[in-house]
Amino acid sequence: MNIENTKAQMRKGVLEFCILCVLRDKEAYTSEILDTLKNAKLLVVEGTVYPLLTRLKNDGLLNYRWEESTSGPPRKYYGLTEIGKTFLTELSGTWTELSDAVNIITTNKSKKS
Repeated sequence: MNIENTKAQMRKGVLEFCILCVLRDKEAYTSEILDTLKNAKLLVVEGTVYPLLTRLKNDGLLNYRWEESTSGPPRKYYGLTEIGKTFLTELSGTWTELSDAVNIITTNKSKKS
């Protein structure tokens, strides 16, 4: 069994939720999103995030706007749509339930009979 593959799958499983959380309070461009994820030690590469942002936009969860940059080409700023905010609220509840369940299981010290 390849442990690195299993770890990568675990990270991918929460990536969509994490991106939506990054955009919960403010718009951000892709580099800001990547920096936030990396600073949280959630290892991701650009090649994973760009298609995910496109899919979230196509699903109606995100919108974007272009803004001129003083240090290069225009930047695409992503933000949550109203549908995205509702979706994130639902995911947040599910995350809390899932996190609580995993914590119970992983911290439970079974008593041997």
